[in-house]
Amino acid sequence: MSVVIPAWNEAERIGATIDRIRSDAHEVIVVDGGSRDGTRTVAYGKGARVLSAPPNRACQMNVGAQAATGNVLLFLHADTLLPDRFAIDVQQTLLRKVIAGAFRFRLEGERLAWRVVEWGTLWRFRLCRLPCGDQAIFLRTERFRAMGGFAVTPLMEDFELMCRLRNCGRIRLARRAAVTSARRWIRLGVFRTTLINQLIVLGYRLGVSPDRLASLYRRPELITGSVIEEPVE
Repeated sequence: MSVVIPAWNEAERIGATIDRIRSDAHEVIVVDGGSRDGTRTVAYGKGARVLSAPPNRACQMNVGAQAATGNVLLFLHADTLLPDRFAIDVQQTLLRKVIAGAFRFRLEGERLAWRVVEWGTLWRFRLCRLPCGDQAIFLRTERFRAMGGFAVTPLMEDFELMCRLRNCGRIRLARRAAVTSARRWIRLGVFRTTLINQLIVLGYRLGVSPDRLASLYRRPELITGSVIEEPVE
């Protein structure tokens, strides 16, 4: 299995992410988008293969996938932790005659609000069969390359690929969860984050330009009308 991690200024978190997966992954490929905080140095120090690509997550993941030598690809966000021995979950999921899989969604921390968000995410998957990128999507390398990889857009590359894969076969969730950073949820709050996410998906389905959607995602005050004091990642 090859784990591909797109990264940009994630020096504080990427070390722990790599530590969690290093023993189970055939190779760990970090594709850096021009970090200035030492992300590359940390990744090298943890034994990852480090590549460079333009600062676009879809492009970064495609570069990593092209360089990968494993039979299975797993795309992991730099601020997401996989469970111990995660390779077993991947293997068991792909043995169930599915085209792709992902982990269940969990936010770090013990807030009750996080559990509500996780419950909603699970039911969204049950209804739509479309996991998100922060759920650590995985599939066979041959299939990914046959699909042409991620569409190089500034946003929604995971959603677009999952829509195409869903038309080709079954997508299932692993039994355990990937734990992702709650920093955006903390900054914006559950209501505003959920509202923004759903409006972005709706806009994408209605044909709004991905460039416009990316601008709205990065400047949520354009949607909510509230100024966010810190830049949102």
